[in-house]
Amino acid sequence: MNPKIKKINAEYQKNAAKIAELEARQAELTKQRTELENLDIIGLVRGMGLDPDQLAALIHAARPVGQEDVDYGEM
Repeated sequence: MNPKIKKINAEYQKNAAKIAELEARQAELTKQRTELENLDIIGLVRGMGLDPDQLAALIHAARPVGQEDVDYGEM
């Protein structure tokens, strides 16, 4: 096989491995960010002393006019 092709194939495989590693890290960072955002939201809700029904009513009242009602059931 042409040595140039071998070199390109080797670099290609190395880059593919780096990309896979970076994608896995990106997914982990996304997960961590979402968890921290959720903790912030929970802290705000608890700080306001709202129970789940009160929170649902507040969110419903703040929803823009014309948005469909969505029933999320009990949490």
